[in-house]
Amino acid sequence: MWQTSNNKLYRKFEFNNFSEAFAFMTRAAMEAEKMDHHPLWTNVYNTVEVWLSTHDAGNVVTEKDRLLAERMDKIYGK
Repeated sequence: MWQTSNNKLYRKFEFNNFSEAFAFMTRAAMEAEKMDHHPLWTNVYNTVEVWLSTHDAGNVVTEKDRLLAERMDKIYGK
């Protein structure tokens, strides 16, 4: 579930292994690129952490962030 903190949406995604985590990141990156809206994220083995905010709007959460979050949730599928 996404949380709001420090003017960012945050979520941790966990997978069975690195390959699944990386596949998620690849699919999410393609959606982000289509939107021209790129996340701050980290990946360590089976965990991907994501922080979303809109830099052009002064680093606050906007509808673009919510839409990308929804798309990432759909990719995750859990």
